[in-house]
Amino acid sequence: MYPTTLPPSSKTVLAILDAGGAMTHKDLVEKTRLAPRTVRYALKKLKERQLIIEKFNFRDARQIIYQQKAAQDSKPQTAFV
Repeated sequence: MYPTTLPPSSKTVLAILDAGGAMTHKDLVEKTRLAPRTVRYALKKLKERQLIIEKFNFRDARQIIYQQKAAQDSKPQTAFV
């Protein structure tokens, strides 16, 4: 399911994003109960492996929204007629 070479914190963050959808750093800290610094490290590792994407938060430009990259993003989509 998740790459085995990821640190445990990254696996936890990825699982939370998978279950809960897009979240801010603050949301992830609350949901995972990990230290803010640990969540930043986990997000860094997930970004390096291109497993998450960052989105601009239009409600609060000071925050970034993190979202798990969909499996279909890496594959071309086919239409069924």
